[in-house]
Amino acid sequence: MTEQTLSYTIGDSLYLNITDRCTLRCAFCPKFNGSHQVHDYDLALDHRPNLDEIIASIDDPCRYEQVVFCGFGEPTLRLKILLETARYIKSRGGRVRVNTDGLANRVHKRNVLPELSRYIDALSISLNAQNETVYDRHCRPQLKGSYQDVLDFTALAPRYINDVTATAIDGLDGVDIAACEQRCERLGVRFRRRVLNRVG
Repeated sequence: MTEQTLSYTIGDSLYLNITDRCTLRCAFCPKFNGSHQVHDYDLALDHRPNLDEIIASIDDPCRYEQVVFCGFGEPTLRLKILLETARYIKSRGGRVRVNTDGLANRVHKRNVLPELSRYIDALSISLNAQNETVYDRHCRPQLKGSYQDVLDFTALAPRYINDVTATAIDGLDGVDIAACEQRCERLGVRFRRRVLNRVG
């Protein structure tokens, strides 16, 4: 069994790489362009890590500003593992953020936000576009109507989690950052502009 990068640091945050599965096939994702590299880290997985492996990769949650579920996959696809790991982090005084595509309710066919709210301090939702046409072009969702699902999830999230931010990437063709920010204002969440090919 090869050594896998299950946790990695960027700045003051510890990132957890718990899955390589995803509900999207984003055209801008390095994984779909022949690379599993983020900064100096190779995030390729040869198996889905179990809870013990993930916890073993976390030294001391309190050392970091936050522990972030974010690798080359959608962490909410492994919801049970995510929640159990987050519970461990919180029990040791850590702060937890989940970076998500916002499709968890669609995938799990229920509102998972009450479950997430038990252990998650912050959500960062990849809105990525101001409308469905631009979203579908860049994110290439496997499920039809995914953009509306992301909007619904984003609007619902602040009822359960206080710190909710939606993001979009400046530099993608057709993405109107100002329009994305305005949409986030209407949804009642903060907005953060990301930059193409810059992580962390």
